[in-house]
Amino acid sequence: MRTRPRREQVRARVLEAARAVFAERGFAGASTDQVAAAAGFTKGAVYSNFGSKDELFLALMDAEVAARVTAVERALAGTADLPGALAAVGTELTARDPAWQLLYLEFWQRAVRDPGARAAFVASRRDLRARVCEVVERFLADHPVHTGWDAGRLTLVLIALTNGLALEALPDPEAVPDDVLPRVLADLLDRAP
Repeated sequence: MRTRPRREQVRARVLEAARAVFAERGFAGASTDQVAAAAGFTKGAVYSNFGSKDELFLALMDAEVAARVTAVERALAGTADLPGALAAVGTELTARDPAWQLLYLEFWQRAVRDPGARAAFVASRRDLRARVCEVVERFLADHPVHTGWDAGRLTLVLIALTNGLALEALPDPEAVPDDVLPRVLADLLDRAP
C-alpha cells in the first residue's frame, strides 16, 4: 500500500517543479498542467495548494525572499565595516541564477500592467525591503557608524543598485566588474552629511 505524500511534501514538490518549468519556459509560456506533470501530480494537486499560476509564482518569490534574507544575514555576520557589509549584501542579493532574474523581470512586467497581479507583487517587494531593512538596522545597531542614511533608504538604494547591476549582467556577465558595487557604496557613504 502506497502512502500519499503529506500536503507540505506536495507543496514543496510543486514549487520545485514550478521553478524548473518557469525557468525553462518563462512565466507566460508555462502552464499549471506542465508544472503538475513535472511534479508527478495532477493539476488538482497544484490548485489544492495554489489558487492560480500567479499565486504559485508569488510563493516561489516568497521562498526566494527568504533565501536572500538568510544569505544577507550570513554575509553581514562575516564583516564589521559598513561598505564591506553593504557590498556583501549586494552580492548576496544578486548572486542568484540568471533564470530567476528573468522570471522576476517577466513577472515585474506583468505586475506593472495588471492591477490584479500588482497588489500581491508590491506586497512581496515591500516584504523583501522590510526584511532586508531589519537586517541592515541590526547591523547598524551593532556597528554604530554615522552614514547620513536611515536603514530604509539605504536598503532601497542597495536593492535598486543590485537590481540594476543584475540587469546589466544578464546579457553580458563581464560588463559588471566585481568591484563596482563596493566602490559605489563606499563613495555614497563617504559623501554622507
